Amino acid sequence: MADILYIKGFRIDHHAPEYKDSYLSTITSLCHLYDFSFHRQVTFFVGENGTGKSTILEALAVNAGFNPEGGSKNFNFATHNTHSNLYSATRVIKGADYPKDGFFLRAESFYNLASNIDEIGDPIFLEQYGGKSLHEQSHGESFLSLMLNRFRGNGLYILDEPEAALSPSKLMTMLVRINELVHQNSQFIIATHSPMLMAYPDADIYLLSDDEVKKTCYEDTEHYIVMRHFLENPQKMLHYLFHE
Repeated sequence: MADILYIKGFRIDHHAPEYKDSYLSTITSLCHLYDFSFHRQVTFFVGENGTGKSTILEALAVNAGFNPEGGSKNFNFATHNTHSNLYSATRVIKGADYPKDGFFLRAESFYNLASNIDEIGDPIFLEQYGGKSLHEQSHGESFLSLMLNRFRGNGLYILDEPEAALSPSKLMTMLVRINELVHQNSQFIIATHSPMLMAYPDADIYLLSDDEVKKTCYEDTEHYIVMRHFLENPQKMLHYLFHE
């Protein structure tokens, strides 16, 4: 059975004024990105800070109809107009199927999302998020509550660093939930630094760097290599880091 893809790919127009006349043209990884195709229901974008992972996800989310600061297509709150214009220079290629659900989760503006849910003040609406204010839960609990209660399947879920508030055990819970939703015909596009999330089987991992954007194996990611070396011998690694 073929993977369900609600977004099949995207194309960045490097000649568009929104791209070439802005800081976007200085993000070197984007200079190597023209046409991109998705092949799996779970795709990870990884790389160092500043390589454009969040910028790409934001452009995809806005083109898919989501609020730039996060949420479903029904959210329209705005606290800071800081999103880039990459969405204007990006053409999203949609699949044959239309998602029945969807959400754009970005860790940096999750507080604003939780506040907007409280401001709506609709008990029925709140039930979709577990029936309890996300502000009355820990950061990690609220992230999981969102995935466990709000994500319903047959959906497009764009997640920007969802691991930010989660302990290792909660990350495993998130992996289980992602797997459940994938089996319910969902597509995930995720920017992450977490080696645990990247371990999801049959996912595609794309490394963004100054030199290129390339598909890579899990074991070849710097995230996995550094974490493995550290856990195998933390004292040796600390000795090296502290030059002792």
